[in-house]
Amino acid sequence: MPRFSIKWLAVVVLILVVGGAFLFCEYLIYFPTILKCAWPKVSHARGGGEGIDGQPTDAAVRAMVLSDTHLLGAVGGHWFDKLRREWQMERAFQTALWLLRPEIVFILGDIFDEGKWSSQKHWEDDVRRFHRMFRHSTDTELVVLVGNHDIGFHYEMDWFKLQRFEKVFNASSTRIVTKNGVNFLLVNSVALHGDGCPICQSVEKELIKLSRDLNCSLQNSQSGGAVMDSCEASQIYPPTSPIMLQHYPLYRVSDAGCTGQDAAPPEERHLLFREKYDVLSKEASQRLLQWFKPRLILSGHTHSGCEVLHDNKYPEISVPSFSWRNRNNPSFILASVSPSSYALSKCFLPEESTVISVYCSAGACLLLLFLAHCLWMKGLLQCLSLCLLGKHKSL
Repeated sequence: MPRFSIKWLAVVVLILVVGGAFLFCEYLIYFPTILKCAWPKVSHARGGGEGIDGQPTDAAVRAMVLSDTHLLGAVGGHWFDKLRREWQMERAFQTALWLLRPEIVFILGDIFDEGKWSSQKHWEDDVRRFHRMFRHSTDTELVVLVGNHDIGFHYEMDWFKLQRFEKVFNASSTRIVTKNGVNFLLVNSVALHGDGCPICQSVEKELIKLSRDLNCSLQNSQSGGAVMDSCEASQIYPPTSPIMLQHYPLYRVSDAGCTGQDAAPPEERHLLFREKYDVLSKEASQRLLQWFKPRLILSGHTHSGCEVLHDNKYPEISVPSFSWRNRNNPSFILASVSPSSYALSKCFLPEESTVISVYCSAGACLLLLFLAHCLWMKGLLQCLSLCLLGKHKSL
């Protein structure tokens, strides 16, 4: 075979191996993984709880829920770590939007990793990257909740950080979002410290008002539309129990009862949670349950998945982190929610270890090809040397 043919064959093989591995790991791998996911079907006969896989009914809101994206900042974020993990989240999110087409997306806080101490310049850069990564069409509504890394833990937060966050996302951190007759209650759980701080007082006052409005809406519906005197100034919402979303989980002792492939590692599940740091306090948790009686609670913060039943009637789902930086197997929740029922399914993203394995395999293939090429060239040189030596002797 001519020498130039061998050279070009090696180049073609190199391009196929390197390019194929890159194309698969950085683009294509997200499609077969997310294609396994499907919107759960709401079972209206049950009045709540789990459904079965399939397509949701027309009345159900298709909500995608993810958490703890932790966009790295300028202080602690290495450029390669930032590039790698943000690209993973961007491709995963954009692929999920294209394949699943949710009507609304909730991100349960800790959007940024360094929002609690970033300068205005660094904050604006983080926000710009967030809007690029989580861009979406007008058919999809994006709703963002506040987390401790966005404005700081209770002892770090202040009005400037909170208002800076609310200004970027053009909404109050504590409010009700209503869609197709479904009430989604958004709670600023960072401010539920219970020590009477100004932000805490403001958030609790707003929560009490929202609780009153929801209760009045339910009472008005049960009374045939007659407005009670105590509810004349209240805002009317659809008369349904809310889906409560927040960053901190409600109080639980630990993750000892959590199971599944996205639960905390076995060696961490029995570690005791600290109130007001890992989870909300007992008092704050009970107040929220008494005020709103939610039919479902969705929370983040722990970076691991968990299912908890509070008081034997209030289910809570802890949503794992969406980023490879926090876990090898990120995931998000698909929720089909109607005014009277809901159904959930979990969608896992590609594992980082799989991507690393593919790149390592491609590297091993290149090494083997290089060694084979060297051996072939060595054999060719030996043949040429023998031929030239034979001709020399014949002369």
